[in-house]
Order: sequence, then C-alpha cells, then structure tokens
Amino acid sequence: MATFSSANPWIAILKGLWVSIRHFFGNLGLFLRGRQDFAIHFPEQRLVQPPALRGMPVLAQMADGKERCVACGLCEWACPTSCITIYPAETADEVERYPEIFDIDMSRCMFCGLCEEACPEEAIIMSRQIEIASYSRRGSLWHKADLLVPVNQLKTRTDYLRRNYER
Repeated sequence: MATFSSANPWIAILKGLWVSIRHFFGNLGLFLRGRQDFAIHFPEQRLVQPPALRGMPVLAQMADGKERCVACGLCEWACPTSCITIYPAETADEVERYPEIFDIDMSRCMFCGLCEEACPEEAIIMSRQIEIASYSRRGSLWHKADLLVPVNQLKTRTDYLRRNYER
C-alpha cells in the first residue's frame, strides 16, 4: 500500500494548473492571430460526424410505407435495458407478422446498438439523430409512428453496416 506525503497532492494540483494555463494562453494566442477553427459555434456550425455514429434507434420504412420489421422480438431480447416493447400481430392473410405496437423508451436506451446487431431484417437501425431531449418522461417514449424513417435517409448507416458485414 502506497503512502502519500503532504507535498504530493500540491505538486499534482500545480501540474494540472500549469497544463490549464498553457492551453489557455496557447488558444488565446491563436485567437489573437485570427484563427478561430478550434471552436465550433453550435448550432450554426455542425461537427462532421463519422458514419459509425450511433444515434437513436429507428425503424426502417420501405417504399410502400410499411415497416421492415417482422416482430421477431430479437431486438427486444437483445436490449440490455429492456427499453423496447413489441406486440406482434398477423396480417390478414396470416402469412406475415408485423409489430402492432413498437415502443422505445429513449430515457432508458443507452445507444449500444445491440438491437441493430440482433435484427435479421435490418429493420431497426441506429440513426444519426442525437438531439432527442424532452421536457417530460412521457416525451421520451417513442411509438412506432414516431420511429418510422424512410430507408433512403438511413443510407449512411446501412452502407457502414454492410461494409462491416463483409469483414
């Protein structure tokens, strides 16, 4: 077990202050010379996000307006926080299934992407949408109609996923 003398914490504090002061004056010098690219003025400027970004999970909507989901329940089973709720139903011809209710509680979601990996149909995809704040807990419960996003808007993420499949 290590013992600490009374001087060691002060040395660590002084080193931390030195690093902060050095960065402050370095950035101040850059600012005075006219360089301002070390800061992003949000929301006017946006940070370029990589294709691997995992935003909120959404349901892929096909061209005919129906969801791609077949209500297999694998995403619900794979979710470590149990934030996905699915109630399946059958179509009129009783051949296909679809989710009658598909809810995601975004206040519990940790954006891990396990639901996306578990889905055999590429129906649930982690979108690039990361700004999902709400004023109430009820506002963080997203229903199927809220989660449907056309497939062409998810092209960046699906292309990234398909490249990883090929590895």
